Amino acid sequence: MSWYILLVAGLFEIGWAVGLEYSDGLSKPLPTLGTVLALVISMILLAQAVKDLPVGTAYAVWTGIGAVGTASLGIVLFDEPASLARVVCISLIVVGIVGLHLASGH
Repeated sequence: MSWYILLVAGLFEIGWAVGLEYSDGLSKPLPTLGTVLALVISMILLAQAVKDLPVGTAYAVWTGIGAVGTASLGIVLFDEPASLARVVCISLIVVGIVGLHLASGH
């Protein structure tokens, strides 16, 4: 169950990271509220996940999910570059996340 909680925490991390763009430097009230709520929910879920998972593994996976999701949405939503090198690097992060999950023993 902790891995599912960690996955959802990572999805909320993507939400708050992308929300930073929509909030325009936290200057727009509604996007800022959504960003802050996503941040708080993400932290609460991460805290729940580390009750059963090693903190180093959980944190690395959480940030990895956030990095992959945010970089991918940056390409799709904000016209950030989708160069081969960038896609390969994002893919390597995914490999690292899967590797940490498999090596965790949970």
